[in-house]
Amino acid sequence: MSGEKDQGRLQQMMAPELRPETFVYCTFPDFRLPAGIHPICTFREVEGMTAIVERSQAVRAEVPHIFEARLITLTVHSSLEAIGFLAMVSANLARAGIPCNAVAAFHHDHLFIPVDRAGEALSLLEALSQRDAQAAI
Repeated sequence: MSGEKDQGRLQQMMAPELRPETFVYCTFPDFRLPAGIHPICTFREVEGMTAIVERSQAVRAEVPHIFEARLITLTVHSSLEAIGFLAMVSANLARAGIPCNAVAAFHHDHLFIPVDRAGEALSLLEALSQRDAQAAI
């Protein structure tokens, strides 16, 4: 399955879900994860490995971290070749003054939203899925 590419259908079927955990961003210049750190996502950069982990893991392992966030998953199976879907989502969040860090994975797009804005972001995305796709751009 290659996923949905049509932006209108993606918008209507995004079905955002808010996870209960708080996630944080950590960096490991030596590219080694300490014991007890089980990331939901990693990315290798020249400066080191970025890991997104549950806050409780970072605290237990005494790992410095930033950006406490909640995770909203857009549960529609979006194609990695879909054009403009994340741009439309992030533009609507930006208009509301809500920061987001997006991760595109094989099946879904995932948004890391500051903890204190997550409920508002979820409501906005739910309303967006009910609107006409042309009005959302």
